[in-house]
Amino acid sequence: MKEKTDKLITLLGLGIAVVCTVLAIVFAMNNGGVKDLAAVQANGLFDATYWILICFVAIAIAAIVFFLIVKLANNFKEQPGYWKKFLMLVGIIVAVVVISYLLSKGNDVTLALMEKNNISESTSKLIGAACWMVYILVIGAACSILYTEIAKIFKK
Repeated sequence: MKEKTDKLITLLGLGIAVVCTVLAIVFAMNNGGVKDLAAVQANGLFDATYWILICFVAIAIAAIVFFLIVKLANNFKEQPGYWKKFLMLVGIIVAVVVISYLLSKGNDVTLALMEKNNISESTSKLIGAACWMVYILVIGAACSILYTEIAKIFKK
């Protein structure tokens, strides 16, 4: 029974993703190159497509959060030592965020470009921190994949 429910939820999620994708494409095609936004809004497609897309994205995010909370609650209930693992994971994520922020300079682009795009130095520092965080996480994921595959080779 649980497998059927999981399969149904997966298919429902994929269906929402497909509808979001189609609406995003329609939204982009009808509004992408238009200079006069009032003319696009007059036909009503802008508002309808936009708000349906926003609703579906909100439903998808709510579903992800709901199932994450349910999964965490089950893990906390079934595995007594799960709190340690969970708190360690949260600590690692916080450490990566702090390290990324410390590595970010905040002056990676010229002052002229920052003024042109109305970006402050603190915003530039946050963008740099996000880039550093992605680099660290990708390198960490690649290292963990390599470690897992190498460990499998030596176990055989």
